[in-house]
Amino acid sequence: MASSLAAALAPLAALSARLGANRDLVQGAGGNTSLKRGDRELWVKASGTWLSAAERQPIFVGLDLPEVLRRLKADEAEPALPALLDPAGTLRPSIETTLHALLPHRVVLHVHSVNALAFAPRADGEALVAERLGGLRWAWIPYAKPGLPLTRAVQARLGGAPDILVLGNHGLVVGGSSPEEAAARLDAVERRLATPARAAAPADLPLLERLAGLSGGRYRPAQLTEAHAAATDPASFGMAARGALYPDHVVFLGPAPIPTLSAAQAAEWLRQPPEPAPALLLVAGAGALLRAGLGAGAEEMAACLGLVLPRLDPAAPLTVLSPAQEAELLDWDAEKYRQSLNTAKP
Repeated sequence: MASSLAAALAPLAALSARLGANRDLVQGAGGNTSLKRGDRELWVKASGTWLSAAERQPIFVGLDLPEVLRRLKADEAEPALPALLDPAGTLRPSIETTLHALLPHRVVLHVHSVNALAFAPRADGEALVAERLGGLRWAWIPYAKPGLPLTRAVQARLGGAPDILVLGNHGLVVGGSSPEEAAARLDAVERRLATPARAAAPADLPLLERLAGLSGGRYRPAQLTEAHAAATDPASFGMAARGALYPDHVVFLGPAPIPTLSAAQAAEWLRQPPEPAPALLLVAGAGALLRAGLGAGAEEMAACLGLVLPRLDPAAPLTVLSPAQEAELLDWDAEKYRQSLNTAKP
């Protein structure tokens, strides 16, 4: 049994690792994948694990698929955890497990594609995506809190049997009959949504190091090169303080707004940062500083911001998460659990 399960999961693990290694699609612990094994089992990425590790360590958990669907239909508060095939295991199923169970496809891929995120926060995003995805079976899903609320939002729009879901202020979901078909569909959508990024100057690392030194060790330069574009591209810098564009930004970098300061302002600010100290600080023309002690999850989300903002039109009508939407993410035990698994140093 164990060997047959491993063989069934191997293609999904290989695909998951490939997706997880591509920061344009997945950042850190974001994203999730799943496989339905017959009509009885759902194997889904565990919450807080990294898709990039799928071939190095076990990241999938099994659930009784009919039981998840029964509990979902009965509108029970927690459809997934009680349906675990191995309730004594140490891994929890993805927050998005009910979405994977609901969709009819054998394989489901959920990514935080930076190309999709060039449209997902826009008030006119649905109309723009429609121009690009014409001829495909797709649906636009307005923002809903991840987990069961998102599943209900998708459930309300499943007419037409879409293979592709563009999630407002969130990301992209595709399904297929096999890992190969799902991957090909994802590649096709990515080509259609491809949005070039504005060129950004490199980070001024000597200046960032000097500024970090003023903080008494409370801040350090972001380690991932992509993060700095949010500050060195003037248009991106101008948009950064508008608000959080997607849930994982809030989960790993905290609530909006991001401080966006000139070098002179940052020098003064860093001598006495406010409490609680923001996770991320953008210094105009120089780059990104992160609060010391933050782990790999924060690094990845700072990089995500530096990938998304240069793909957004500065004149675009953006929809950001409200303070209430941010609060429901930060006060949610499921996200606190995911945060706890991503505190390791990058």
